Amino acid sequence: MQEWIMTEVGPLTITFDTLPSERTIISKNPYVQLGGQYSPPHCLARYKTAIIVPHRNRERHLLHFLYYLHPFLQRQQLHYCIYLIHQAEGGPFNRAKLLNVGVREALKDNDWDCLLLHNVNLIPENDYNLYICDEYYPKHMSSAIDKLQYSLPYWSFFGGVYALSPEHYMKMNGFPNTYWDHGGEDDDIAERIRLAGMKIVRTPLYLGRYKKMDYGEPSGSAESFRRPARINTRYTWKDDGMNSLDFKVLAKQKYPLYTNITVHIGATSVLPPEGQRTESKA
Repeated sequence: MQEWIMTEVGPLTITFDTLPSERTIISKNPYVQLGGQYSPPHCLARYKTAIIVPHRNRERHLLHFLYYLHPFLQRQQLHYCIYLIHQAEGGPFNRAKLLNVGVREALKDNDWDCLLLHNVNLIPENDYNLYICDEYYPKHMSSAIDKLQYSLPYWSFFGGVYALSPEHYMKMNGFPNTYWDHGGEDDDIAERIRLAGMKIVRTPLYLGRYKKMDYGEPSGSAESFRRPARINTRYTWKDDGMNSLDFKVLAKQKYPLYTNITVHIGATSVLPPEGQRTESKA
C-alpha cells in the first residue's frame, strides 16, 4: 500500500488490494488522539469538521476508510473527529436517521464548523477536495464516483458524501427518519434543500473523484442509481427530521481511530432494557 507523505497534495492513488490492520493505521497517525480526533500540532486549524459515518457490518470497508481518510484530513490541516454511528438492531438499515443521530451527538462534543456526512465505502482521490463547508449552501462532495464512470447518474443526484454547516442542517430539518433500507433518501434530501430556500453546490468533477469499495455488493452502476418514484417531501419535511428524531444511545466509546456511537433507532427490534441511556427528544 502507498506510503503517504504529509506534505503530498493533489491526485492520489487509491487501491484496496491489501487490507490494513488497525495497528498499522494507528502507527501511521501518531498525532490522532483517542476518539479519532486530530488538531494540527504546529498551527491553529482554520476549520473544525465532524466526519459522520453511518455503519453496520462494514468492518473491511472501515479499515480502508480509516487508512486513507486520516492522512487525507491531516494534510488539509483540519481539526476533525471521525464519528462512527452504528445501528445496533437487525432489520432494514436507516442511513438517513443514523446521520441525524450523528449530527445530534457530534454537536454535543464541539461547535463544529462543518458536518461532513460520509459513506464508509467511498474514498476521495484528490487532496484538493477540501473537507470544509460552503459558506452559503450544502455541498455535494462525491460528484464523480468511479463506479458511475465519474459522472452524475442524473442532474439532481446528491448521494455519497456531502458537507453541510449546522445552520444548513437545521434549516432543512435534517434528514428524513422514515427511509428504511436503501433508496430514496438522497432525493428527499436534495428536495429538502430546495424547499428550505437553498441550492446544492458541487465539487468540480475533476476534484470530486471517489473510489467505491464493493466487496461482493452490487456494482453501483448508473442503472442502480436510477431516480426512485416521486417522493412526498413537500408535505413531510417540516415534521419528519431533527424535530421528530427518536433514538436510544446504547454506548459511546472512544477508540484510537474513531468515536463509536451505538444506537437503537427503532424498526422491528425489541427496545433495550430500561436501564440503558436514552436520547429521545429533538
